[in-house]
Amino acid sequence: MKADRPVNLDLTTLSLPLSAITSILHRISGVFLFIGTAFMVWMLHKSLASPADFAAAQNVMEHGLAKFITWGLLSSLAYHLVAGIKHLIMDTGIGETKEGGKLGAQITIVVSVVLFILAGVWVW
Repeated sequence: MKADRPVNLDLTTLSLPLSAITSILHRISGVFLFIGTAFMVWMLHKSLASPADFAAAQNVMEHGLAKFITWGLLSSLAYHLVAGIKHLIMDTGIGETKEGGKLGAQITIVVSVVLFILAGVWVW
């Protein structure tokens, strides 16, 4: 066994490239969408059950936490969509180089932030 091998790898010293960070965020946004679907389906069911339940669902959606959850789900959807389109473009052979991956990651972040802001304006 080599003595120069690291025994405990310090993960805080690793520097991930932007394309790796956007890939990880793409997966995380997918998990948020999966979990958040339960909230949205529940709200849809509640709003369609009766006029009284519709009014109750409206009252729930006026709460700041519900608006924040809705904004988070819309932001996750926007990011997941933008990153998914980037992956589809890369599947055609465009942006597969290291520089192309970095540019694609930068574009993904910028477009997503714009969509996050627009979603926040729409929800609030």
